[in-house]
Amino acid sequence: MQRNFFIMQIDTSLASAKELSLKDKLKELAALCKFRLTFLVVVSAVFGYMYGATEFSASTLILLSVAGFLVTGSSNAFNQVIEKELDRKMKRTGERPLVTGRLSMTEGILIASIFGAVGLAILFFLINPLSGILGALAIFMYTVLYTPLKKITPWAVFVGAFPGAIPPMLGYVAATGKFGLEPGILFATQFMWQFPHFWAIAWVLDDDYALGGFRLLPSKSGRSKNSAFITLVYSLFLIPVGLLPWMFGMSGNFSAIAVVFISIIFSYYSWKLYRTCETKDAKTLMFASFFYLPLMQLFYLVDRI
Repeated sequence: MQRNFFIMQIDTSLASAKELSLKDKLKELAALCKFRLTFLVVVSAVFGYMYGATEFSASTLILLSVAGFLVTGSSNAFNQVIEKELDRKMKRTGERPLVTGRLSMTEGILIASIFGAVGLAILFFLINPLSGILGALAIFMYTVLYTPLKKITPWAVFVGAFPGAIPPMLGYVAATGKFGLEPGILFATQFMWQFPHFWAIAWVLDDDYALGGFRLLPSKSGRSKNSAFITLVYSLFLIPVGLLPWMFGMSGNFSAIAVVFISIIFSYYSWKLYRTCETKDAKTLMFASFFYLPLMQLFYLVDRI
């Protein structure tokens, strides 16, 4: 009886998935790949390319953008495949396409696999092998390490910061074909940014994350002075890390001053969160983090030009 019910549920899910129009399918595809998040990742990769390129190649930039979208979309899709039942428990993820059945699990796995394979092939064969290796590492760390660790330990944020910081480094390597100090520093600037960025999100969504069994704030005490203090400390780290390009001769005085300025403003929002421990201040910090990264990268790029 239970077996027949399960089969009927699968048939219903597949039927509803097939009934969607092409336009609706594309909307669900965008949701599966987290289009807005993927777009921001591609922007970081483009920044890395522009920063490292000595000779601009429109074709390489287009290939990098397409590959970056496919690789990131693949990681996000695999994430939703793995966490389908957990997504069902949380309010913010309860309408995702795999949870609602608007896309079947088979479709989700196929899309994730095809996107990943095509994206990595573009990086490896049409740009350079090192780019392909970095893309494969990003998918592996995000899908195989970060995603399951979210249920186990807050250290998942540390692990997830590695694939999250690869895009600007990958863009630089796509432009130069080699790894070195400069792409490593670009990696470091985005790596450090992710901690206050993600902890601000985790603070705002802590109740919802708890429904899925996630505890991702840096302190076991959750929304507390301890978590706010750690977030503040990592926000302050953005100041010296943001000066690394200037210290190693990668950028000039303009970007150094500008990055210190926005880092101080960002740290002020972290200090406000530490002082009040209120969710509204965590939300302000979260939105500030969305502006901080592209502004920082823009300042570096302008100084480079």
